[in-house]
Amino acid sequence: MAHGAEKVRLSLQKENKGWKKWGPYLSERQWGTVREDYSGNGDAWNYITHEMALSKAYRWGEDGIGGFSDNKQHICLSFGFWNHKDKILKERVFGLTNRESNHGEDVKEMYYYLDSTPTHSYTKMLYKYPQELFPYEKLRQENGRRGKADPEYEIMDTGVFEKDEYFDIFIEHAKADEEDILMKVTVFNRGPEDAPITVLPTIMFRNTWSWGYEAFNYKPIMNGISNRLIEVTHRKHGKYNMYLDNADELLFCENETNFKKLYGTANNTAYPKDGINDYIVSSGKSNTVNPNHIGTKASARFTKTIKAGESAVFRLRYVNHSISEPFGGFEDLFAKRIREADDFYDDIQKDVSNSDLRSIQRQAYAGMLWSKQFYYYNVYEWLKGDPAQPGPNQGRKWGRNSGWKHLYAANIISMPDKWEYPWFAAWDLAFHCVPLARVDADFAKRQLEILLREYYMHPNGQIPAYEWNFSDVNPPVHGWATWKVYEIDREQNNGIGDIQFLEKIFHKLLLNFTWWVNQKDDTGNNIFSGGFLGLDNIGVFDRSTPMPFGGKLQQADATGWMAMYTLNMLRISVEIALVHPVYQDMASKFFEHFLHIAGAMESIGGKNSSISLWDEEDQFYYDVIHIPNGQSILLKVRSIVGLIPLFAVEILDPQNLDKLPMFKRRVEWVLANRPDLARLISRWFESGKGENRLLSILRGHRMKMIMKRMLDETEFLSDFGVRALSKYHEDNPYKFYINGEVLQVDYTPAEALTDIMGGNSNWRGPIWFPLNYLIFDSLMKFHAYYGEDFMVEYPTNSGNLATIKDAAMAIACRLIDIFKKDTEGNRAVYGHDEKMQRDSNFNDHVLFYEYFHGDNGRGCGASHQTGWTGLVAELILKTASETVKETQKQELEISK
Repeated sequence: MAHGAEKVRLSLQKENKGWKKWGPYLSERQWGTVREDYSGNGDAWNYITHEMALSKAYRWGEDGIGGFSDNKQHICLSFGFWNHKDKILKERVFGLTNRESNHGEDVKEMYYYLDSTPTHSYTKMLYKYPQELFPYEKLRQENGRRGKADPEYEIMDTGVFEKDEYFDIFIEHAKADEEDILMKVTVFNRGPEDAPITVLPTIMFRNTWSWGYEAFNYKPIMNGISNRLIEVTHRKHGKYNMYLDNADELLFCENETNFKKLYGTANNTAYPKDGINDYIVSSGKSNTVNPNHIGTKASARFTKTIKAGESAVFRLRYVNHSISEPFGGFEDLFAKRIREADDFYDDIQKDVSNSDLRSIQRQAYAGMLWSKQFYYYNVYEWLKGDPAQPGPNQGRKWGRNSGWKHLYAANIISMPDKWEYPWFAAWDLAFHCVPLARVDADFAKRQLEILLREYYMHPNGQIPAYEWNFSDVNPPVHGWATWKVYEIDREQNNGIGDIQFLEKIFHKLLLNFTWWVNQKDDTGNNIFSGGFLGLDNIGVFDRSTPMPFGGKLQQADATGWMAMYTLNMLRISVEIALVHPVYQDMASKFFEHFLHIAGAMESIGGKNSSISLWDEEDQFYYDVIHIPNGQSILLKVRSIVGLIPLFAVEILDPQNLDKLPMFKRRVEWVLANRPDLARLISRWFESGKGENRLLSILRGHRMKMIMKRMLDETEFLSDFGVRALSKYHEDNPYKFYINGEVLQVDYTPAEALTDIMGGNSNWRGPIWFPLNYLIFDSLMKFHAYYGEDFMVEYPTNSGNLATIKDAAMAIACRLIDIFKKDTEGNRAVYGHDEKMQRDSNFNDHVLFYEYFHGDNGRGCGASHQTGWTGLVAELILKTASETVKETQKQELEISK
């Protein structure tokens, strides 16, 4: 039974309706996305730029600061600001495109997600707005001047925050009911002098009427009543009132493109999308807002000079009925929702005693919940164009995503972040679901189901990767994520698992598993070549393109992922079989399939093969490239590719085997009749429990050698987690000679020095959270099998012995240390930035980057990718829980 107000709200509706109908579902960047690109050359970044976004109506979605919308994004609420100096309003956050920055696209603003409940009954974010001119051109010019070897030039480097001449703008939402949203903006003047600011709460209809479809020929309308009320009427949603607390004036225009400004052609309206912007920045001199106070986009203007060191509050309320006193009890409602949010997280954080860790974890959850976005993309309509618009270039029919005409997305989806990656990425999403399951298991389960639905998954069984190329290949981690979410949900549900969810997912994963076997094991020898697999530039070659000189790559990581996938499917089928015995056949199928993959990894091509993915000389796994002349070469790059076989681990519980007689007979038959396969299974007898069986690619000697290298601080182990590339290559770069050319892989612990996959992320040395979490998870499984008696040296060459669990927990603590304050109050994630380290208005707020410097833990890549980096919330929970267990165990022993 649900306890606590937020848990009760979650129990009322599993879908994104009810209390979850309205949420922070706007992206921070709709411009520069594939969906909005109707260019002839597929140049999404330049078809709509940041400057054009001000004036162009989007086709597929909306963006905004602090944005809220309904679950289909018909009605959008957001905020604009003006410091009385900028040439444009601050309606969306700014960043550089792939070509403008020396390390690929990157947001260049300072903002933080501070809080959110899973139903968004309460949310809070912070946006930092300079009081001087926003340094748009300075950021462009300096980043454009820098090369790959230079650091990125960030907004903190421009000096706009040095003298504290900025506003801290806190945006909060509190729901009084499912369709009653209170909004509050609190603006602090952090500067030494009084400063003016204009705050513009904005409401806008997503433009559905300009594209020529009969179903959307209706144009909704908003009307302004005095300076305190905007009436909103929409056919699909009915009527709403937006109440403004003492606004200076109401401003209206249309959410339609300013064709005259952008293209020099006639406008459809005298008051286009940028009408409010032009009116404000001209100090009311332009006639670009509708004097009749009607339109499809509206803002309330609040202008105030805020004294140095003081703050001002701006209030509004959006509700589906009339209220005589809309701001009565306003602050009481906010206080109530904050208490409920505290109660909700207090329960989750009951084992987390450290206040800094509690804050980090709660901000991680907040970022993940704020990064839920409405994702709308009908590929068939996008390819053919809209009836009322000029037809797209003919090349589009055979270009990007043309093989995905069935894909029709219109869902709330967890995104990697809201600016750099405002679209789903398949393997990112799988990792998101683990921490999300802690706060909203139903949402996490629905996320895993979405990409496997018939209107996402390709008819051939492939899962769409990400919108820039749905046909690219991400690691097959959906099976792993499904089991993790099931475990978390079962734990929260008093040990009762959602078998229906498992069964539903299992059938779709079967299709995807078959696609992998048919498409990525073209020789039928159980060795796979998945290509890119999300690891960007980790190898010698760009693995997303065909190999040079007609070579064929066989990948240790692809094969390791498939071994892991097989065991995930085995574990799921065993669980379902305990309720539906017919699934024992599926368990047998995946049991044997795993053994064949494990056997294949021993030696490609059988006993007489001269080459294997395992290199006896280095005691490590490598990729192998096969050249048409018959030569096979080990690509001896010591990368995390060689650690991925560690993830293929599962334990067969004898108690479960006894409950599944058909499956048990098959296991015993294999052990008795296939000694070549039986040797791949480790057996461990526990008194009173029977015989456990360990299924793992790594056992015995190989496992010890992999762990020895992984836990070596001169190789993979950093002070802040496990590196993606061994530090060995810092002094010993890997070189591959081809056609008189040398291809080299160096240890580069931070931003990328290559252009592979756009050059905006790097797997040649940094620390990446998803694979680190899988390392942690796998080590915990090994410990569950081997127990306290199996010791490893941690770190390697230290002389210190530890259990596998102790090593896993130590790695987790190193990862947490990226964000946790050290003894001097610094956070490794912020590097050498004195302002972010010393100023509590910066340091107490946490950014969750895409990846982290392999030596010092500094944040790199996308700065707001709470997505898979949000896994730190789960690590904080796991380490705290283990500490509590150990304390209780010691207290029990003392009492005895």
